[in-house]
Amino acid sequence: MSDIRNLEPKSVWGHFADLNAVPRPSKKEEKVIAFMMEFGKSLGLETEKDEVGNVLIRKPASAGMEDRRTVVMQSHLDMVCQQNAGTNHDFETEGIDMYIDGDWVKAKGTTLGADNGMGVASIMAILSSTDIPHPPIEAIFTIDEETGMTGAQELRQNWLKGDLLLNLDTEDDDELTIGCAGGIDITGKASYNEEATGSGMVGRKISVRGLSGGHSGMDINKGLGNANKIMNRILLHLNEVADVRVASIDGGSLRNAIPRESFADVAIIATEEEVVANALKSVTEEIVAEYATTDPNLAISFEEADMPSSIMTKEAQTGLTNAIYAIHSGIHRMSPDIADLVQTSNNLARVSVGGGEIEILCLTRSAVDSEKMDMAYGIRAAMQLCSAEVEMTGSYPGWTPDPTSPILETMRNLYTEMFDEQPNVLACHAGLECGLLGDRYPGMEMISFGPNIRGAHSPDEKVQVSSVQKYWGFLLETLKRTPQAK
Repeated sequence: MSDIRNLEPKSVWGHFADLNAVPRPSKKEEKVIAFMMEFGKSLGLETEKDEVGNVLIRKPASAGMEDRRTVVMQSHLDMVCQQNAGTNHDFETEGIDMYIDGDWVKAKGTTLGADNGMGVASIMAILSSTDIPHPPIEAIFTIDEETGMTGAQELRQNWLKGDLLLNLDTEDDDELTIGCAGGIDITGKASYNEEATGSGMVGRKISVRGLSGGHSGMDINKGLGNANKIMNRILLHLNEVADVRVASIDGGSLRNAIPRESFADVAIIATEEEVVANALKSVTEEIVAEYATTDPNLAISFEEADMPSSIMTKEAQTGLTNAIYAIHSGIHRMSPDIADLVQTSNNLARVSVGGGEIEILCLTRSAVDSEKMDMAYGIRAAMQLCSAEVEMTGSYPGWTPDPTSPILETMRNLYTEMFDEQPNVLACHAGLECGLLGDRYPGMEMISFGPNIRGAHSPDEKVQVSSVQKYWGFLLETLKRTPQAK
């Protein structure tokens, strides 16, 4: 950890280390809220918390910049909590164990929290500085971005006075983001009948591991394998040659993470084991070949396991398999207006089966609200194939791009001046909080940027040291060039 603090810019990395020592899972941000409140008050700055836990810290302008527009700097406090199989980390009580690997900072077996910890740390560095020129600052730290955006959605009205927002939650240092997708959570729950495991059957575990995973918005265009879809394909294939009965399935985790692993406990007739093993070998070879480029570490295994006491009925299992097959996961439609932008997609994030209960979680995204809802209705219909009761919750709006924004012109020109190349100005398929903040504060001029972060929402997450230095310099120059108040 001491090595992390010695990286440049030291103020940013020091605050990142402090932040990562504080547990901050989504929906369990009490400790990090208290940490941020204490941080603001320790600097003698006006520090407030709203009804849901968002923290606002105000800092007056540095000398000579009192006449500039107030800048709202915004990042979210929570992080995605994912860990590799075999890693034993309690995200509710333990901080993140970080290390340096060449030009990258990584975590040991878990997500790093650079999303959005680097943004939070950058704002902390501005707030704690005594020599950085800056306009009046309103630093807003939101909660629960990763599992519902409820912090932005319920941000106190009329709290912010600034009308220029810098969102520090983008993951490529050559990008200026001016728009994003909206989203909706879809949850299907069903009960099913079980029956006793028959005599002559044996227990086995099917495992799908090693998929690349990633962000279900930013990485959905990469054609990555989805562990839930792959497991379902395996189960259907095996049941074409033998009676393979499901006792439980545990696949995926969070809605905004492309599932990397899935595990199924099954029962098979002992005399059919060779047939099942050969069929699994065949379908494994097909799947591994298909995903050799995008998911080179994919591994599918078939191992001995305890005999389950009960299994799904054939009818219930067929309904589940059909439902999972019918749920689209991946790109639904590309934007007809913006090149290479995913317009609508779905992530089949979580499949949980056991004890007579089924739960299926999806996150549907789109830049077009009507298309988002149309796809959501299709997914609801698919879930109903296993008699699921379906809820659609947490709908949030997208952020409509404004290519004529004055702050975009300022930052685009500055980027070209500093780095001798044009930035990529784009809209993204992720669900940034800007859409909700713009809805709460109409007329807010907004832009999003950040350093290079790779593998967000997975234990492979890492942030590039040299990119943080580049982004930090760009952020400081942007603050210097804040226009005068109107």
